[in-house]
Amino acid sequence: MALRDRFAKSFRRGYNQRVIEMELSRIIINETHDEQVIVLKEIGGERAFPIVIGIWEAVTIDRNVKGKKTPRPMTHDLLENVIRNLDANLERIIVNDLRDRTFYAKLILRRDGETIEVDSRPSDAIALAVQMKAAIYVEESVLTDATPNPEAINPEPPDFGGPEDEEKGPEEEET
Repeated sequence: MALRDRFAKSFRRGYNQRVIEMELSRIIINETHDEQVIVLKEIGGERAFPIVIGIWEAVTIDRNVKGKKTPRPMTHDLLENVIRNLDANLERIIVNDLRDRTFYAKLILRRDGETIEVDSRPSDAIALAVQMKAAIYVEESVLTDATPNPEAINPEPPDFGGPEDEEKGPEEEET
């Protein structure tokens, strides 16, 4: 990916808080459990991680991905209506922290040239981003903490010695 394209997919926020653009890549709904899973994947990259969310948030996200509307406004519809009626726009959401296996997020709103940050659960922020077609970002530090180290998954075999050790079979061991 060209440097210009990578810059378009990430930017710095604050002092050294680089954020990476992500996309919703999977919604896993299991109707027999309260906890559901969504997976965010790095746009133009390989990193991805799951977030455990509630059934209602998962259903809302799934409904919005499929473009289905409800006859009456649900909670995320209400929030979208409030944002729009206040002449604000949802610019993006940022998953900005991971503490004790709990993710944190912010809605980044723009109104009259002013940026407004609103604390949010990631599930609600992602549901609203999908509904309002806003960008989803994750801070680099959160992405690093949330994605497994490839070497930890497929470590290189340890080197126990030189080539002579590799050629010995069990019957050739020295006693």
